[in-house]
Amino acid sequence: MEKVIIDNGEALQERIRLIDQAKEHIALSTFAFEADTSGKQMLAALLEAADRGVRVRILADGFNSWLNMEGNPYFINLAMHPNVQIKIYNKANPLVPWKGMSRLHDKCIVTDESVYLVGGRNTFDYFLGNQEGYKNYDTDVLVYNTGDYDSSIYQVLNYFDSLWELDCCKLWHEKNSFDKYKSSVKRDDAELRQIYVTMKKETPEWFEEITYENITVPTRKISLLSGETGLYAKEPRVFYGLCSLMKEAKENVTIHTPYVILDEDMTQQLQEVCEGDANIYIMTNSATNNGNPFGSIDYLLHKDELLDIGLQILEYDGDRSYHSKCIAIDNHFSLVGSFNMDMKSAYQDTETMLVVDSKELNSQLRAAMEYYQESTHPASVDDDEMDELFGPDVPLGSKLQRWIIKLLDPYLRFLL
Repeated sequence: MEKVIIDNGEALQERIRLIDQAKEHIALSTFAFEADTSGKQMLAALLEAADRGVRVRILADGFNSWLNMEGNPYFINLAMHPNVQIKIYNKANPLVPWKGMSRLHDKCIVTDESVYLVGGRNTFDYFLGNQEGYKNYDTDVLVYNTGDYDSSIYQVLNYFDSLWELDCCKLWHEKNSFDKYKSSVKRDDAELRQIYVTMKKETPEWFEEITYENITVPTRKISLLSGETGLYAKEPRVFYGLCSLMKEAKENVTIHTPYVILDEDMTQQLQEVCEGDANIYIMTNSATNNGNPFGSIDYLLHKDELLDIGLQILEYDGDRSYHSKCIAIDNHFSLVGSFNMDMKSAYQDTETMLVVDSKELNSQLRAAMEYYQESTHPASVDDDEMDELFGPDVPLGSKLQRWIIKLLDPYLRFLL
């Protein structure tokens, strides 16, 4: 049984609830984890879970952990706990740059063998909580195990374990390496514990024990679609799996993705999808609304090719960049996860998409998708769009960055 989560505040609440109700084990996989407001709330909840004897495993991407976690006393404090292990996928190393393109892009949290969340949200304020500041729109699906021996939760846990045991996944630091920090992190330990107390006082509803059957809808089947997990170039198994499902559609396929960056093979696969019986719609950020400068420029340079294969493109122009990765197929299949419609997701990163066969969940997902589609317009090939990116009101630094990306796009689009 499961439900769709689109609100950032609810996304944080459900994560805190999962952690608070865990009794034995928590597995968290994230592309990026920062010690900002929501990040500290997550750290505080994880620390409290470890205190009560729960085994906590965190798997983070090597590049983002180097940027946001290395030397950070809040993460050091958590990692010092005897019930916590943090591993890093493909640790950043400037001496071997040829390994640097493979990134851990999965986002999931699993508690015990009972409940899990899969989606596109990273673990910081852009994606979690209702605090002030910039936000991204995103989608999670929460799944509750009703006790089936073949529940999808075991697929998710097995996938997490397969990543955890990879040679390229290393402990963030050995426990004894933290000895020098013991005195300096006391203040941060006290702060995290106070954050937990404050959360319980100010948001008691986050900690209420609930009956998940009452907030989820039934399903016929749930499967995890996952790609290769090692370093270097990967077979595009997730992309091929998505296309295979979409080719079976009879009426309608709606794809939501932040970026569309395709090579010839991916374009050919989507053309075959478009040649089927269903109408194929894809919603992505407009060039001016895209939070990824490279994705913005590449989309404009190749938009005519996407329209030529029969894709009906809706460009999102909301009040912030759209980050959700989900697909609705006819009235029964819902796909939610971490996969962007780009070459990096297809060939370089670890990726997962949850495939749910449920009319009820499909209805939830389509309602959420249609809400965002109210802020779109049909795509067309318009030279004015490129002019807008380089217009007189654009800051000089942004304009220079965009010119460089435009010049290098033919050479870099296979890497970024």
